[in-house]
Amino acid sequence: MSKSLKRVKQALDDFGVTTEIRETGEARTAQMAADELGVDVDQIAKSIIFKGETSGKAVLFLTAGGNQVDVKKASDLAGEQLGKADAALVRSQTGFAIGGVSPIGHKSPIRCWLDPHLTNFPEIWAAAGTPHHVFSSSADQLSEMSGAITADFTLKKIM
Repeated sequence: MSKSLKRVKQALDDFGVTTEIRETGEARTAQMAADELGVDVDQIAKSIIFKGETSGKAVLFLTAGGNQVDVKKASDLAGEQLGKADAALVRSQTGFAIGGVSPIGHKSPIRCWLDPHLTNFPEIWAAAGTPHHVFSSSADQLSEMSGAITADFTLKKIM
């Protein structure tokens, strides 16, 4: 078991959460992960990391799989302009590699927001510290464990 996966498992244990951690195959997109798990794409909680341009700190937006982050809305929530977080920043501040960033088990505390669309599902799935592992949770439980604030930061979908 990787160190990253162990940290996520430990975080789940610390919160007293018993949940399924599932190994996935090649799931490079939220849709691929949803197809493999047999769930709706919006049940995948994507971990989108930005860099605060003033603070230099990573900030995390837990986003429903079919949604995209509106950088203007996200910047307003963060209270600073947000830019692209590079792999080195993500690794150093979260302890995870891009593609496997979990909402929990970070090496350092991170500011976090949750897409309210995730609350429409009784079960959602999030990265468990590697690109090939996910865990199930409810949105409320994920928000509590991650310290996420539920807020609107996504682009509106055109139907």
